[in-house]
Amino acid sequence: MGFTCSFHKPQVKKSGKKAVSKFTIDLSAPVEDKVLDPASFEKFLHDRIKVNGKAGELGSKVTITRDKTKIVVNAELPFSKRYLKYLTKKYLKKQQLRDFLHVIASSKGAYELRYFKVSGGADAEEN
Repeated sequence: MGFTCSFHKPQVKKSGKKAVSKFTIDLSAPVEDKVLDPASFEKFLHDRIKVNGKAGELGSKVTITRDKTKIVVNAELPFSKRYLKYLTKKYLKKQQLRDFLHVIASSKGAYELRYFKVSGGADAEEN
């Protein structure tokens, strides 16, 4: 008794375009106060983002552009928004700004740098 079973792999049609995601990082608050330089942050991202395990070689998979106070990263999937947050926090630590700024998700594809809210220090300094 011969029993044959064949499994067919479902065919997936590939379209000409790859799925591309767009992420923005809003640097307006620290840039207006001249605390952070957007050009150096853009260079940091360009040098540190890894594609296929290699940092700095973005090729055509990732593009980074800057508009005054915003940095826009267009990347072919798979690319993690969380990875951008990690790199942003790493840059803030390197610039010794991590104690003053934090990274907040302002929308689905965007991050924003904000200052920590500091309450009145009069109560804390009483003896």
